Amino acid sequence: MKNVFLSRILKYSNRILPLVLASALLFTGCNQTAKKNSDKSASVPAITEKSFGVFPDGSTASLFTLENEDHMVATVTNYGAILTTLTVPDKDGNMGNIILGFDSLAGYLAPNPYFGAVVGRYANRIAKGSFVIDGEKYQITLNDGPNTLHGGAMGFNKQLWNAEIINNGDHEALKLTYHSADGEEGYPGNLDATVIYEWLGDSLSITYQAVTDKATPVNLTNHAYFNLAGEGTILDHELTLKASSYTPVDNTLIPTGEIAGVEGTPFDFLTPHIIGERIAEVPGGYDHNFVLDKSEAGKMELAARLKDPKTGRVVEVFTTEPGIQFYSGNFLDGSISSRGWDYVQHTALCLETQHFPDSPNEPSFPNTILRPEETFNSQTLINFSFEK
Repeated sequence: MKNVFLSRILKYSNRILPLVLASALLFTGCNQTAKKNSDKSASVPAITEKSFGVFPDGSTASLFTLENEDHMVATVTNYGAILTTLTVPDKDGNMGNIILGFDSLAGYLAPNPYFGAVVGRYANRIAKGSFVIDGEKYQITLNDGPNTLHGGAMGFNKQLWNAEIINNGDHEALKLTYHSADGEEGYPGNLDATVIYEWLGDSLSITYQAVTDKATPVNLTNHAYFNLAGEGTILDHELTLKASSYTPVDNTLIPTGEIAGVEGTPFDFLTPHIIGERIAEVPGGYDHNFVLDKSEAGKMELAARLKDPKTGRVVEVFTTEPGIQFYSGNFLDGSISSRGWDYVQHTALCLETQHFPDSPNEPSFPNTILRPEETFNSQTLINFSFEK
């Protein structure tokens, strides 16, 4: 499977920066035997659409099925641009879903912790729900104690996006668009956001774009909850993060402004560590932004590698973003059940590619203010493989 990734990455190299290939070779030990896998002639199946449920006002949501030529399947609904399932093989060829979620719209309409959603206009937290742009102070909706989380009370995860199946080179892609009006949740400017889901070989690509008519904070990510075993806990998963530093937080999970080194701390995942090995040393568990070791700002580079030792499944996350939020499912409390599974603490984890939390209030952090003459561009690749 790793060799298939290498040949596929070559196939799509016109859209993925060459550094991805170099990182993949370094990180997974892929070798030159990939050629025998490069001759597959099967085409990527077409994207299909079906009804996913009805809203109280009578409008409907759709569910789109995206399958690659190795029969890995992603399903996405246009409600919240939510990734509802990811079905991939284990080391024995058994296919299984590896993310938390629901099988109908009703589950997502009920309170839930952003399962699989695209969150925005600003992913993660903004302190006190306020910021200043060009001398003008803005107050946005508070929905996380004294702070704003993932865009506010009615963020992008609770909106019905327009959906279109498009041709993208030699395959189809799912294009989702949403118009966020000036003043929505208190944010300035009319913002038009686009998210494109597509398979690039054995990588699920998520591309984000946005334009605005007034300066506004923008930070978009996907909030999928991963459990590579499809059951049990993630405390036995093995994680590596390409991050030599992280942003410490206060007791409301707002960054202090410091960028601290991970060496000698339980935040050091530069080499593989079992997640449960040191989690007791982190009060409340992991819910921190890691500062990625980027060779150049905006480059597509390897950010994280997650492995389940039981099934052999491996997920590698590549991104153009400067940070990644590692969240160990601390607030899952068993109050939500789905697919025959009680979602208890540490059932799953999130690896949210992003700009840093509270960046509008931290001038030393990478800029998150989008202006009318600019276009927000971001891409994340989630590559799937297995190890025997």
